[in-house]
Amino acid sequence: MGTEITALPEIQTRAAADLGIEIEFDCLDFLNAQRRAAVDPASYDVYDQCFHNLDIVWFWHAIQPIDVTRIGVWDEVSSLTKAGRITPHGSIGEGDAPVTRLYVQPDRSLGSRPSQWISMLPTVHNVDSFVYRRDLIGDEIPTSWAALLNPKWRGRVALVDEPAIGVFDALLAVQASRALSFKAIGQLSTAEIDALLALLSRKRDAGHFYGWWKTAAEAADWMAEGHTWIQSAWSPVTTHLRRRGIPVEEAVPREGYRAWHGGLCLSAMLSDRMRDVAYEYLNWWLGGYAGAIVARQGYYMSVLDPVRAHLRPAEWRYWYEGAPATESLPAPDGTTIVAQGAVRSGGSYWQRAGSIAVWNTTMDEHNYLARRWARLTGRREAD
Repeated sequence: MGTEITALPEIQTRAAADLGIEIEFDCLDFLNAQRRAAVDPASYDVYDQCFHNLDIVWFWHAIQPIDVTRIGVWDEVSSLTKAGRITPHGSIGEGDAPVTRLYVQPDRSLGSRPSQWISMLPTVHNVDSFVYRRDLIGDEIPTSWAALLNPKWRGRVALVDEPAIGVFDALLAVQASRALSFKAIGQLSTAEIDALLALLSRKRDAGHFYGWWKTAAEAADWMAEGHTWIQSAWSPVTTHLRRRGIPVEEAVPREGYRAWHGGLCLSAMLSDRMRDVAYEYLNWWLGGYAGAIVARQGYYMSVLDPVRAHLRPAEWRYWYEGAPATESLPAPDGTTIVAQGAVRSGGSYWQRAGSIAVWNTTMDEHNYLARRWARLTGRREAD
């Protein structure tokens, strides 16, 4: 069970063939995946989501610790995951950096002190910003998160409707525009949440936001149809748009990126042979093929060398090294999305991952934030 981030048919088909097992992908949106993962661990074997979604499912004892001695390439997992930064001088970023909840501690809490047991096998990750239609916004190239609040694009702005993600795009924009300041954007107080949501509500009521999108396809449709000119985006949004020939650009904000890190968890209900099969699936994910597939929509993997072996040299140089594409490059489904000569915004993996402002985060006051966010976006509050 997971989300559209990695529930790709190319991965499902290849994993089933390589492992000789039947695999069913149950693809849900972020909130429903997290909710079911926590309350119904019997409904899935492997839970595929993100580190910032861990607290709830771990609290409910819905997932079990993973033994790293059963992960063949554990020693090769990136320092971005294990240490919190990709280089000694890279920023660790505020909020839920994966390392802060990676290792299972003796008291069964999650923390950064290494142990034999981990909460989630780190896999896919990326750094996100926002995208814009260069043909619609004019000659000005947005270089700051503050662009999302620029009144010149009133009515043409959208954010993602997920309180542990979209709120940070809003936070970075508000902070960059100096409309408000926060003690720590990864851990807001209720008073800071009230101030932020009051500001966003005023912008909403003034018609600044076109809306809040729930899926990458919806975000791409809004931008392709010209409803939005600048908005929150994930790599699949860019993939959708480029596949349709829409001139979209990814911003490189000077304040840094909003980062996220996905992974695989084992249901607490797994045991015996089914648990062995699940470990085979986890190891398969780090074998390179899955990493190559997700690289073609702009994502990185926690173990690099196997991915490189499954990409053409031109793909590796473009997606990881930040070099110009020496040939046209495909999306996961084989359609061309990168033209020869194109350069990925933000540079190499190490440059991009070294400029993280904040990670997707579930704050201590997340429930309060989620209720306030639901009122902002008009979404019915979950029980």
